[in-house]
Amino acid sequence: MQDQWNHKIFNITPGSFDELALEVFRFQYENNPVYKAYIDTLHIKPGNVRHVHEIPFLPIELFKSHQVKTTSFEAVKIFESSGTTGSHTSRHFVKDISYYEESFTRCFERFCGSVKEYCIICLLPSYLERKLALPAGRNSSLVYMADKLINLSEHPQSDFYLNEFEKLYAVLNELGKREQKTLLLGVTFALLDFAEKYSLHLKNTLIMETGGMKGRRDEMIRSEVHLILKNAFGVDTIHSEYGMTELFSQAYSKKDGIFNFPLWAKTFVRDDEDPFLVKTAGVGAINIIDLANIYSCSFIATDDVGKVNDDGSFEITGRMDNSDLRGCSLLVVN
Repeated sequence: MQDQWNHKIFNITPGSFDELALEVFRFQYENNPVYKAYIDTLHIKPGNVRHVHEIPFLPIELFKSHQVKTTSFEAVKIFESSGTTGSHTSRHFVKDISYYEESFTRCFERFCGSVKEYCIICLLPSYLERKLALPAGRNSSLVYMADKLINLSEHPQSDFYLNEFEKLYAVLNELGKREQKTLLLGVTFALLDFAEKYSLHLKNTLIMETGGMKGRRDEMIRSEVHLILKNAFGVDTIHSEYGMTELFSQAYSKKDGIFNFPLWAKTFVRDDEDPFLVKTAGVGAINIIDLANIYSCSFIATDDVGKVNDDGSFEITGRMDNSDLRGCSLLVVN
């Protein structure tokens, strides 16, 4: 079944998404105790769910309080979200890491091209600092992805740079002179810190921000961040990556913060007043179907707010003021 799922998910066609999503829904209802309990709490009969927009989306908060697993397994890895001191963090229990690796490599190559063409420069200080403090076997999914992309690139200067701005400046200058295709992937606050100290005219360099100030800077809207980075680095556009601990797939934006997922993931919006009213386009809180999450939960009601366009692209404009989904009595269930 595992190989069958892998083939179905990563060889999906646009016309087969709904059918496969419904198949995954039935599989996860039968094999995921947390998801089943949530659906049963809502008094929804799986046999009555015949359309994708009728599938219940699991509140993302449950990844903080429950082990969201489809089938019974001992996790080979646990991805854990960042969080403020004393806060509960989300955990993604991984049954088969190959699903994540295949998802992020295919995502990257779909939107950015072959990873082997790039020198991969990663500026992710907060994530690397946290990695040292996490228990053994736990990790940031972003750091895991970046590390694998660095290795796949096989470029000798692909690496993490932990607040080493002078070294980073020298390396980027050298790569630019050699006209080496380069990806500078960084958490937003670190890219802004670097931009304040160094100004470059980067050639053949794709700058990609992953979002997040992590308490290091005042929050800024994406257009302000991108303008600062474009001026500092002499580029026309800033790319963005949208991902989270609870997902195995990423969305990418090539400009203006308009994101697209790969074919095996899709965004929806839910109504502010009625969280069970789900639409394929419009403005509201964001729901995501990520079929690569076959052994956790593929149907997630996030805390993000945004706009989903008719073509499936989407923008993130903020977060819900009250992130706990109202009426979710499952939060108190063991």
